[in-house]
Amino acid sequence: MSRGICLVIEDDADIADLVTFILSQAGFEVHVARSGMEGLDAAAALDPALITLDLGLPDIDGLHVAQGLRGITAVPILMLTARARISDEMDGLSAGASGYLVKPFRPRELRILADRLCPAKSPT
Repeated sequence: MSRGICLVIEDDADIADLVTFILSQAGFEVHVARSGMEGLDAAAALDPALITLDLGLPDIDGLHVAQGLRGITAVPILMLTARARISDEMDGLSAGASGYLVKPFRPRELRILADRLCPAKSPT
């Protein structure tokens, strides 16, 4: 049973592939956007249940992307980023993130956070 669409906004192909694998195993239908603009367009078109967002994107800073996403959707946004300072996390949460995970992360950490932010619906 699908848990809905997860939009992965990530320009690093290896990380995008890892996140795709982990979240596919968790039951999501994963779509990847490689830039901020592509991510904003995809969020508007796909109606995702969860969004993961890198902050270091090639075209738009991820904080601005998060703010743009909040104008489109209220779904959980999980920031996956190398920015590890507490102030970075506070900036991310202020921009609209629901969760914040610093790279490198353990696959289990991503799975737990995704489950917490977007719980699986029990069959009716």
